[in-house]
Formats: sequence, structure tokens, C-alpha cells
Amino acid sequence: MKYFLLLLLPIFLSAKLTYINTHNKEIGLLESFDIESSFLYDEIMNDMRAKNSSKYRDKHFFKAMDEAYLFIPSIKNILTEYGIPAQFLYLAMAESNFSNRAYSKKRASGLWQFIPGTAKLYGLKIDEYVDERRDLVKSTRAAAKYLSNLHDRFGKWYLAAIAYNCGGGRLNYAIKKAGTDDLNVLLDPKKKYIPRESRLYIRKIIALALVGNDEEFLLNSEYGHLLNRANAYSVSTVKLSSGASLKRLSKLVGIPLGELKKLNRHLKYDFVPPYQENYNIYIPYIKLTDFKKKYYEEEMQNIYKIHIVRSGDNLSKIGTKYGVSYKVVMDFNGLKNSMLSLNQKLIIPIESRIKNKKINSKFYYMVQKGDTLDSIAKTYKVSVHNIKLQNNLNGSLIKIGDRLKINE
Repeated sequence: MKYFLLLLLPIFLSAKLTYINTHNKEIGLLESFDIESSFLYDEIMNDMRAKNSSKYRDKHFFKAMDEAYLFIPSIKNILTEYGIPAQFLYLAMAESNFSNRAYSKKRASGLWQFIPGTAKLYGLKIDEYVDERRDLVKSTRAAAKYLSNLHDRFGKWYLAAIAYNCGGGRLNYAIKKAGTDDLNVLLDPKKKYIPRESRLYIRKIIALALVGNDEEFLLNSEYGHLLNRANAYSVSTVKLSSGASLKRLSKLVGIPLGELKKLNRHLKYDFVPPYQENYNIYIPYIKLTDFKKKYYEEEMQNIYKIHIVRSGDNLSKIGTKYGVSYKVVMDFNGLKNSMLSLNQKLIIPIESRIKNKKINSKFYYMVQKGDTLDSIAKTYKVSVHNIKLQNNLNGSLIKIGDRLKINE
């Protein structure tokens, strides 16, 4: 028995050291949010943690991590650049599940779920061509600035995270009412100093961070590759000229078009905005050398369709024919008004190899004369509310030639 115990001693010691090491890492993670170590025993948070880490019950967490392997290093680097704990990566996961196409009923969009007003306040452009809330780099920089401002205001990182969810004004009122900014007090379910959603929100971020940093669990699961993949892969920023096509970039450089679109969800069309001389496009880092060797600019006229104005043409009719908004036709051709002349040549942002065809009405609809949101909703058997959400519409006003998304 004595010798048997001696043989087991190294195993016991190793297990104890592993436990201590893991426990210390967990405490360090909480400290990065300015949260006391006692929060490790919060029942609600630990219940969330257990649900997220159970590979038998739900692979949702790991699937999101796996699909976002290109995003994660860039997000971490930007957060670090702004002096924000890297664990705030999991705030983005809580907000959007790392989907840069996420959209909410409150009109929030992108990785960091910015509403239009806050997005514009932090320099994110939203127009006919782009929605930079879905730009993985620009939106992360905007979120970093916003979180830095919240931290400057409240002094603690967990308060910045809560304010990100419920708003600085709402949190400030809660702190005054509670007489303290202590997390345990603010989370009191009976006093309800902060909304229930915010009480769950900060717990969710911590739970996700603890699962994502549990190296032992990941190594013993089928997702051990995530530990190294997030460090090995990343994205690079390249500049494309006005009107450049993603499809052409895909073919020249050898990047699957689906992967390219996933990295550039901020583009509403397949091309760079015509008003931008140079615009940021994201490609996998491992393709940067190929881009430098193979990509070259080409005259827009050789890439896009040339339409010659005929009798009876107008901008709305031309836009409908090619599946783009009349505004796009105006911008690409520098038109200040809708006046056209016979035999006038117009550049249309469609690759010349593609046959002219109307846009797939299953997904988009070009507004015609006499249309209303009600009539369009009835035709496509969707609700007016759905159309408004998909197209960021505040009211019911639509104009001839507007390009409406019907289903996503």
C-alpha cells in the first residue's frame, strides 16, 4: 500500500497543480473585468457556463468559434491597441455570435450590434453601398472607442460592459439609486437596479470567456484545434479602386467568393462604392502574397456593362433591367439629375460576361410606380414590419427605383 500511494502521489500532485493553475487563470480573467474572484461561484453564471461547455448538449459555442477563426486575431489586436482587455472579444460573441451579418429587431447590426445613431456617431458609414456596422475592422475600432469612453466614464470594465448593453444613462441612474457600483449589489434580482437583460448579459460574457479560455476542456474535446487556429489565421486589408468587383478579385487571386463575401459583409453589392477612390477590402492573410502578384486594376468600362440610352429609357427602368437602384446608375456615371439623352453611354455595375437579367425577386424587389409597402408585402406574403426591418426603414415612404430586400 505504501508503494502504491507513492506511485499515485505524482498523479495527485499533477491534478492539484492543474486545478490551481486553472483557478488562477479564472481569477485573472475576472480581474481583467475588474470583478472580484467570488464571482466564480455565481450560480446563474455557472449555469450558463455549463450549458455552453457541454459538447453533448450544444455545439453552438464551438461552431461560432470555428467559423470566426479569421476574425478573432484581428478583434483581439484592435482591442489591445485601445487598451481594452482581450476578453472583451466575448462581448462580441454575446452580441452577435461572431456574425457580421447579425441584425436585430432594434435595428442593430454587425459583430458589435450598433444601432444606426451610435454607428454614425463613431464614424461608421451607412448608405446605398455600404453598412460599415458589418465591417469587421471598422466596427471593432468603433466598439473599442465606445468601450474606452464608457470605461473613462465609469472607471471599471464590468461597468463599461453593462453600459454597452443598457446605456450609460441607465447605468448611471442605477448606481445612484443603489448607492454603489458594486457588481453584486447591481445584480440584485429583487432590487432590479439594472434591467434583467443586463444582469444576464454580464454573466453571459464572463461565462463565454471562461469556456473559451478553458484550455484543458478544449484539449479534451474535438475542438482542440481552436487553441492554435485562432493564432495562426488572420485577415489582411487591401485597397480596391472605385467600382472594383469582388467576383473579379475572387477569380484573380483564387479566393472562394463565399469566403470573400463573408469577410466583406459591409458591401451591399458585389462592388466597391463608386465614390471611393480606394476602399478597404479584407482577404485571408495567407492570400496577401497572391494578391500582390496577381491582382491588377482594370478600366471600369472593360469590367462593367455599357448601356446605350434608347427612346423611352429612364433611370428607374434602366436600374430595374440590371437589378440595381437608379441611385447606383447616377453615382457610377456622375449624374446630377435624372435627365438622359439619346445614345448616351451609361456604365452599369454588372460584369459584361453576365447576361442581363433582373434581380432575383425572391430576395430583392425594385419599387415600381404605384407600389406601397402594403402591396409589396401582400405580393410576397411577408409582413410590412419584416420589410422595414430588412431595409432599415423608419416609415412607410418608398420611391420608384428603390431596391428592397424581401428575404434574407
